[in-house]
Amino acid sequence: MKTLEEVLKDWEAVIGLEVHTELTTLDTKMFCNCRLSHNDPPNTNVCPVCLGMPGALPVPNKKAIQSIVMAGLATNCQIMKHSMFYRKHYFYPDMAKNYQTTQGPVAFCMHGHLDLKVSGAGAKERPAWETLAGDGETEIEREEDGSYTAPIRILRIHMEEDAAKMVHSGGEEGRITGAAESFVDYNRCGTPLIELVTEPDLRTPEEARLFMEKLQQTFRTLGISDCSLESGSMRCDGNISLRRRGEKRLGTKAEMKNINSFKSLHDALEYEIRRQAEVLEEGGIIYQETRHWEPSKRRTIVMRQKETADDYRLMPDPDLAPFDLSDEFIDDCRSRIPELPDEKCARYEKSYGIKHADAAQLAGDPDVSKFFEEALEGVEGKAVAMVANVMVNLAPSYDALAPAQVASIAKLLAADAITFAQAREVLDAVNGTDKDPEAVVDERGMRQVSDAGALEPIVDEVLARCTDQVAQYKAGNKKVVGYLVGQCMKASKGKGNPKRFNEMLTAKLEA
Repeated sequence: MKTLEEVLKDWEAVIGLEVHTELTTLDTKMFCNCRLSHNDPPNTNVCPVCLGMPGALPVPNKKAIQSIVMAGLATNCQIMKHSMFYRKHYFYPDMAKNYQTTQGPVAFCMHGHLDLKVSGAGAKERPAWETLAGDGETEIEREEDGSYTAPIRILRIHMEEDAAKMVHSGGEEGRITGAAESFVDYNRCGTPLIELVTEPDLRTPEEARLFMEKLQQTFRTLGISDCSLESGSMRCDGNISLRRRGEKRLGTKAEMKNINSFKSLHDALEYEIRRQAEVLEEGGIIYQETRHWEPSKRRTIVMRQKETADDYRLMPDPDLAPFDLSDEFIDDCRSRIPELPDEKCARYEKSYGIKHADAAQLAGDPDVSKFFEEALEGVEGKAVAMVANVMVNLAPSYDALAPAQVASIAKLLAADAITFAQAREVLDAVNGTDKDPEAVVDERGMRQVSDAGALEPIVDEVLARCTDQVAQYKAGNKKVVGYLVGQCMKASKGKGNPKRFNEMLTAKLEA
């Protein structure tokens, strides 16, 4: 098959996502009082409502409605004051009542959008000459480094209930096909679930991955879900079709089902784009079907022909009254929304002078941003940016640091008292303890000497005996200064500040 770059020269990929997110921070299920937990023994958190027993009547979870309205407001959606639940019929063991309670044509949240910043290697997936966003109207302007911002429209966010968990044993890839046994755990059945559906505005696998990542960050910040792809509380279906460059008519789409990692989302879409291009260029036909991504074999395979809306026999649920959301309820939801990742990232850049990539990483996780802001207490000057540096480049390797320890390390680095290599050694010593990094530095005699009076004799001695390297520097080989710094560090038994050695050597060599 052709590479993704080769395919996208002639074909335009049209991608839309359906992202399912369980509201894991709630205490009870969507329509009953059963405890919301996936860690209990199988089929222990069930009742006549979530098992679909005759005569059992559902009662909506108010906090779940609050959560979806918050999600809609955070993604710039219109909140629809009047909506209702429908029954979506299908026959499979994961839903005992043979229909799923979901929303109909009008969802709680409609017509939103998120702006997507695409940078680095991922920005190269979209051809540089492609200047229109997926909405067909907005101009995309690239910055000097090739990065760009693309608006991604959101069609709707609707509320529904999750199905039971099925486990298939004895087959490949955990699928029912070829399995020796299948087990059903109804504990998950009835879990409040929100589904966000984008317009087909995404154009590359990287844009899809970044959108999913941004959505995860947003929902975690709202506190409505843990958004764990590994445990399945956040899942994604990707719809993908191709059309020739310049065409307006959409091609036939295939759906990638239940993708459970950012990498799998990117890789599955990339493979499918390449596969569809090969089929079409050989004169074949793309069928509307649901496909499964096999990570181990790095390919998609057919699961089933895609259902249509008629197959589900959607009908208003007679057991649930229509919803009329008040302005007071919506305003209360709005007041509960904290500072979102984009806003927090911009504040970090403006207030602390942190570069965008670091600020985005710190702002994207609510636990990380809380830790970062606690570490900043009492920190001033260039040590502020150094706290961010430590958080991004050092701290992720350690699982039990305190904010005060990170702040202490940042101050030591900002004062050139230790190197980054020494900082790692100190963090190894304090991780999981209440030790002060500064005390560890002094105990081990690691504090570096930066005083010019103490370092100058060492610099003069090294220059006097390294005459060959001095001659090379004078001849234009500036890189040799690194060797001279190493000799100074050796002569000072590692106590000298390498940055100060570099500065002093360069000054004397250039004199």
